[in-house]
Amino acid sequence: MKQAKRGRMRMTTENGMNNITEITLFVAELERSKEFYQESFKLAVIYEDEHCAVFDYGNTRINLLQQSQAPELVEPALVGNRGDGARFLFTIQVPEVDPVCEELKRRGVQLLNGPITRPWGRRTACFSDPDGHMWEIAQVLN
Repeated sequence: MKQAKRGRMRMTTENGMNNITEITLFVAELERSKEFYQESFKLAVIYEDEHCAVFDYGNTRINLLQQSQAPELVEPALVGNRGDGARFLFTIQVPEVDPVCEELKRRGVQLLNGPITRPWGRRTACFSDPDGHMWEIAQVLN
């Protein structure tokens, strides 16, 4: 690991694999999930076909892929179902959590928890998309 500016640690690799450019989420109903991301995050679709819709978050793209198409990407592993429980959490850092949460609520997003001030110096709130993918809004407290 290499020391980065402002005291943060940044992982670097010899082969240049140090950027996450796309995250693919397997979804049960593509149209429902696409509408959720359009309405909740106010993002435009940058690519779509009958099996997927892709959104650009600036430094990472989120690809919503119809779950029926997922096996060919992960075989021989199995594709999990929503009912299996949370296995990860995407975090979006924001300047202030409370107004973002209010805006998300106005857009129809139901918070699972928060905003909560955490002992590790963050104020967070959590919600999920229609397929159970977990999202966290986080504010770094000074």
